[in-house]
Amino acid sequence: MPEHYQADTYGEAFADVYDDWYSDVSDIEASTRAIVELAQGERVLELGIGTGRLALPLAAAGLEVHGVDASTAMLDRLRQHDLASRISAVAGDMSKSLPDGPFTVIFVAYNTFFNLVTEQDQRSCLQLVADRLAPHGFFAIEAFVPDLTNHAPDRGIDVRHVDDGVVLNVTIRRDDQTVHGQQVHLASGAVKLRPWQVRYLSPEQLDELTESVGLRLAARWSDWDGGTQTDESVRHVSLYTRDPRSTTTAPPAK
Repeated sequence: MPEHYQADTYGEAFADVYDDWYSDVSDIEASTRAIVELAQGERVLELGIGTGRLALPLAAAGLEVHGVDASTAMLDRLRQHDLASRISAVAGDMSKSLPDGPFTVIFVAYNTFFNLVTEQDQRSCLQLVADRLAPHGFFAIEAFVPDLTNHAPDRGIDVRHVDDGVVLNVTIRRDDQTVHGQQVHLASGAVKLRPWQVRYLSPEQLDELTESVGLRLAARWSDWDGGTQTDESVRHVSLYTRDPRSTTTAPPAK
């Protein structure tokens, strides 16, 4: 990881706009429903808990919710939302340390696992997860499905409009499945740079990495509603377990 880009860089850069820009990036109700079903009233841990987009409704549903995030700015926002102090969240790099287990569900939502931008960090995080997962528990990863056969351009610029201005998203793709980006936020005559990086994996590569730390695939859905995964699916929710006998069915639909 380049010296100027650290584990907390993304969170520190996006904390002030995260709730406005990304509150609807995925289906909160479906995510909550599935995790509640998997947890069966027991403890859960969210990696990259952020401002509480999922943790808050999970706590409201009665679960004991723990979380970790590298960004203190994100956690400050979470505490502002969590006025009843129902969530136990700590600052830390999820590839270096996690709260003590066991947890019946450990989950990482919406591509957040890919914010670990080296294979070593991804493997280290998975080992920590395996060590803290209850024998009957599940580790859930939500992520996009990359097309490894159709390479995107090495560089690109996208434009999006936000309430207070314009954002230019500049991306640079590397051969090692990493994408480096910079969001240039133009608003009220000021410019703010918001850097980001990801190291993406295909579902099959993710399976291989999790197997190396003793986790096995128990189910793979196309969404948190338990949709059937197909070759055309653009996202996946993959569930892993320490116990090869553990299985799960799709969560009940709304």
